[in-house]
Amino acid sequence: MQIYNEFVGKTVLITGDTGFKGAWLAFWLSEMGANVIGYSLPTHSPDSLYSLLGISSRIMHIDGDLNDEQKLLQVFVKYQPEFVFHLAAQPLVRLSYRSPKLTFETNFNGSLNLLECIRNTDSVRSLVFVTSDKCYRNKEWVWGYRENDELGGGDPYSASKAVAEVLFTCYMDCYFNDRSGFGGASARTGNVIGGGDWAEDRIVPDCIRSLMNNSDIQIRQPNAIRPWQHVLEVLHGYLLLAKSLYHSPKKFSGAWNFGPSYSDCITVKEMATKVMLIWDTKNMVNVRSIEKSTEIHESAFLRVDSDKARLNLGWSSKWSAEKTISETVMWYKQVWEGQSPQLVTYRQIDEYMSM
Repeated sequence: MQIYNEFVGKTVLITGDTGFKGAWLAFWLSEMGANVIGYSLPTHSPDSLYSLLGISSRIMHIDGDLNDEQKLLQVFVKYQPEFVFHLAAQPLVRLSYRSPKLTFETNFNGSLNLLECIRNTDSVRSLVFVTSDKCYRNKEWVWGYRENDELGGGDPYSASKAVAEVLFTCYMDCYFNDRSGFGGASARTGNVIGGGDWAEDRIVPDCIRSLMNNSDIQIRQPNAIRPWQHVLEVLHGYLLLAKSLYHSPKKFSGAWNFGPSYSDCITVKEMATKVMLIWDTKNMVNVRSIEKSTEIHESAFLRVDSDKARLNLGWSSKWSAEKTISETVMWYKQVWEGQSPQLVTYRQIDEYMSM
């Protein structure tokens, strides 16, 4: 596809390349022939996706904290990136309750430092600034939130993403809108799943860990509806957006939603049950609810409207919820059974892009 040719030989900076989405993106861009620079806190786990995919041998990675502005600026000065994908974040809602200061320092202060570095680096042509669908003030609507709906957050994580969006808009209005040849956009996505995510308090990794140990799957909100989508869906959206910003910065700058269709929004219990059935139809475990904390608010329903991306970028979900869950579970199962993580990942990318 043409999008592959767009990044050949280009210098691309990814913040958060040691994370789940960052590792998938770094792997994909390196396969495209991009000159990838990663900046992130180090990962010390041999089971992390970054380690399993051998990302350190594919790209130039720099261990660093977004709150170290001088070190981050040195990376920009040395490598002069043309594309920037900002994925580094504290991404967990439950952790944000335990560590609100860390969450705001990472998601707001770290983003502020990144924007300052871009403001002082003329080489940057295209910025994809990733936040979350949780940046919207959730009113439990049955319809999807659009890019111009109210921002807000009822928990530290959501609030940190909302203020990061305000920060991004401020920099666009004050410093970047009149900058020749530069385009910047924020990207808001739903519940992203895919192989290689081992984060705590996420339904799919929790399910996989239980299945590997042949123990019951425990879920907190069985009836909560989530907009599940495969990591390749959202990364494809980011790549299309980055390419469009590079060529038509004024037209494509702004906020963009990348979410699944309404029919692909299913409950947590349905998700856990489907994961179990795909993993092993013979030796099934129980899916049971556990008492949730009354101190932590978790939304019952949140979905974004992606009409803007569909109409203007030609982006839409290629994989149904069934396909998304199947590909995700099979990644874990095949790797657990001894197949090469790199080969399994490449096969899924190739299948996705061939559609």
